[in-house]
Amino acid sequence: MAYLRAGFAAGVVNAFDIPGRQSFLVDMVGKEDLMNAIALNSSMFNGARVIGPAVAGILVAKLGEGWCFFVNAVSYIAVIIGLLMMDVHAPAKASKHAPALEHIIEGFQFVSRTAPIRALLLLLGLVSITGMPYVVLMPIFADRILRSGGQGLASLLGSTDLGAMRLGILMGATGVGAMLGALTLAMRSGVKGLGRWITVCCAGFGLSLTLFAFSKSFWLSVVLLLPAGYFIMLQMACSNTLIQVMVPDALRGRAMAVYSMMFMGMAPIGALLGGALADRLGAPTTVAIGGLASLAGAWWFGVQLPKIRVEARQLIIAQGMAGGEPAEEMSARVVED
Repeated sequence: MAYLRAGFAAGVVNAFDIPGRQSFLVDMVGKEDLMNAIALNSSMFNGARVIGPAVAGILVAKLGEGWCFFVNAVSYIAVIIGLLMMDVHAPAKASKHAPALEHIIEGFQFVSRTAPIRALLLLLGLVSITGMPYVVLMPIFADRILRSGGQGLASLLGSTDLGAMRLGILMGATGVGAMLGALTLAMRSGVKGLGRWITVCCAGFGLSLTLFAFSKSFWLSVVLLLPAGYFIMLQMACSNTLIQVMVPDALRGRAMAVYSMMFMGMAPIGALLGGALADRLGAPTTVAIGGLASLAGAWWFGVQLPKIRVEARQLIIAQGMAGGEPAEEMSARVVED
């Protein structure tokens, strides 16, 4: 019961933290550097994912799970200190005296009637609920399916828990791919062609996941998780960028709340469904179904892309958020691509 209460409390905190964090990026870096800030933020997050699973695999094997949670909790002290040291002069927000429920409904209405944002969020939700459960099924792959790998490295590091070591390597590979994806986006300027990138990345993620599901080799699986992490991070970061450049400032927090709900909120539902499906069909088949669903989502979004470009262009011009280019020039390139 204590674990359920802790999980519920963490979920409530994230429900406020993630939308606030995403909306706060504009105030911290300005509109012209928004895309690079999103990419660099993702690279920092995934850089930690590269080192974290490997270190956690060793700590779990030697000290237990409790100490890993303790170290994670202590690390937030540095985050709190950093926030207290920040001096950000955000523009004044127009206050609207209306019930909170009315603001929430307004945010959902804007998202539902804005075709480009609606399409991006639907694709995110699909991938989160069908593709992302591979993460929670990874311990099954590490402990039962890919049992023949990682012994040499475990012996070198002095670990006796091969399952935890294999899990750390597999998750670390995903983190490496994700970090490379974030750095790829950080090197871009402007939002030219991001819609096409999202289509390709969703398809690449689905294909990588499907191949991973049927792999019986540990090190081949590690290699396949690199593009899986790369493509999913690029899709998420590109979607985040496009939504932020299209949404009005007054609705940014609410739009990013819906983004967080589709990205992070759907993942636990997908994990529950994925676990139930894996119990009946097996983890490899469940992951393969998620990969095929992501491929289908990529096809659907690719079909929708030509239809939503004009409205996306109008939204970007209205917000004047060119990410390093004049709004009119950049939006014209979006339509051309």
